[in-house]
Amino acid sequence: MPASATKSLRVAVLADSDTRWKWGALTARRLTPADAEVRLDGYLLRGRATPTARQLSEVGVRADSLREVTGVEFLHAMGHEPYDVLVLALVGGGVQAMLHGLRHVWGTGRRPVVVTGYVGVVYEKLTDGLLLRHGADLVLANSRHDADRFRAVYEGVGADASSVTEVALPFLGGKPYTGGHDPYTVVFAAQPSVPDNRRDRTYLLDRLIGHARRHPEREVLLKLRSKPGEHTTHIEELPYQKLVQGKDVPANFRLVYGHMGEVLDRTDLLVTVSSTAALEALHRRVPTVVLTDLGVREALGNHHFTGSGCLASWDQLDAGHRPVPDQEWVARQGVAAGESSYEACFSAARERIAGLLDRPGGLPPLTPYYTPETAPGYLPGILARHHLGPDGAPLPGAPTADKAPGPVRQIVRRAARGAYRHGVQRVAPVIRRMGEL
Repeated sequence: MPASATKSLRVAVLADSDTRWKWGALTARRLTPADAEVRLDGYLLRGRATPTARQLSEVGVRADSLREVTGVEFLHAMGHEPYDVLVLALVGGGVQAMLHGLRHVWGTGRRPVVVTGYVGVVYEKLTDGLLLRHGADLVLANSRHDADRFRAVYEGVGADASSVTEVALPFLGGKPYTGGHDPYTVVFAAQPSVPDNRRDRTYLLDRLIGHARRHPEREVLLKLRSKPGEHTTHIEELPYQKLVQGKDVPANFRLVYGHMGEVLDRTDLLVTVSSTAALEALHRRVPTVVLTDLGVREALGNHHFTGSGCLASWDQLDAGHRPVPDQEWVARQGVAAGESSYEACFSAARERIAGLLDRPGGLPPLTPYYTPETAPGYLPGILARHHLGPDGAPLPGAPTADKAPGPVRQIVRRAARGAYRHGVQRVAPVIRRMGEL
């Protein structure tokens, strides 16, 4: 009997960072029927951005099991575990490597429905990222705007575009904004890599502190993604925690961590350069500003918000400006008003997954756009980074899950991961800065 009929589903999520784990796990929840009995197993891909226990706790998404794996260990598990749905919450290269590895593991046998997509706003490397995700059964687009762009890219290169499925960001929700709090609270949503230089990040920090001084009756919060030494989806070489050290800050200014949804519960004005938090705020009808101080540029990602009605500068905010979003733009971005209309955004994807699970004879082998024939100068390098050969098979010497690591090996692995992350986070930025002298 098909899984959709038994109301029992086994779902796996493979993620490579805290943000992608949040997106992947919540997407899995949204794409399964509310009345189904679901077992969710989480796999965290080992690398520089593997989330810490604190980051996982802050995300607040629970799984029935959760373990850290290499790519080859994950593929080994997929060859032995009978899942119904698999969500690949990875960077594009990781998705492509896993698609080829899974094709090798599953061959023509039974396999789950494979789903992938994007964590938030897609403002760079659109074609590259999409073609690396091609081959999944569903490539999720977080809005009508994105769905149209995704299909145009696939059709433009002669690839099958039927996998593109419109949904919404899975972490929208929360209490709608009903009016001012006491005190009125301004929140700046920081981003790890936007902007990417000390001068611009210091400028934004100084303007935020200046706003707090000009409005002592307001509470001004700098919402941070991670603590120093932790990684997120993007590398943060110049954390605001360090930039604020030694500065004279007013009493109504402070740094905060925690779940973005909880911070939005007390927010009266959300300010950012281009964070996905802007869409979360707009969904709740929280007044939202996307800053123009550093220009409206593709490199910053704030060009995505042209036409939104949310673009403004710190000078305007200091003078009391309150933005009014363009409702047509908001609707095209998948920011639905009302819980019922928001839930309806996932109906098409749920129906499509149910149809694929019930497909007579099972699902055909995965067929990514990139193959050793179509991209012989590109694909092998992507696969090799995950210890896979051109046919998707593990390369000789690649780690497997045939034998669980003993206590000594576990200690060595933890030490090695710590040293690697320290090198990426602390040492590499210093070397790069020295090279610029």
